[in-house]
Amino acid sequence: MTKRQDYKTNVPRAFAAMLGVETYVRNSGLEKPLLELVKTRASQINGCAYCLDMHTKDARAAGETEQRLYTLSAWRETPFFTDRERAALEWTEAVTQISSSHVSDALYNRVHQYFDNKELVDLTMAVIAINGWNRLAIAFQSVPGSYQPPKK
Repeated sequence: MTKRQDYKTNVPRAFAAMLGVETYVRNSGLEKPLLELVKTRASQINGCAYCLDMHTKDARAAGETEQRLYTLSAWRETPFFTDRERAALEWTEAVTQISSSHVSDALYNRVHQYFDNKELVDLTMAVIAINGWNRLAIAFQSVPGSYQPPKK
C-alpha cells in the first residue's frame, strides 16, 4: 500500500477542524479506556487498518488487556465488558452503521441508562470523530505500522 497523499499537510485547516473535534472528545470526561474501545470497534467495522493499529496500541498503552482487544469484535459473546462498555459498543455499532440500522428508541433508552445527556452527546461525538478519521485514512491510504503511543 502506498499513501495517496498527506492530507494533514496538504489541507491543514481541514486537519485542524478534525483535531478540534478529537480534542473535544479527549477532554469530554469520558473514560480513556472506553474511548479506545469505541475507536477500535468502529475501526473494525469500517476496516481501517491504520486506525486499528493506532487505537489498539493506545488501548494497550492505557492498560487495556489483550483478551478484551482480541474479543472486541465478539463483545456480545464475552463476559469481559461492563454494562456501560456494552452500551457504548452497541451505540458505536448503530451510529457507525446508521445507513443500515438507524438508532432505535429502544437502543437510545438502553444506552441512556448508562450515559447522561452530556455523556451521550460526547459518546456520539467520539463515534463521529473516529468514523471521520477512518474515512480519511482509508480514502488516502494511510499506511499502518509506524504509529507509536505518546510517551507519558
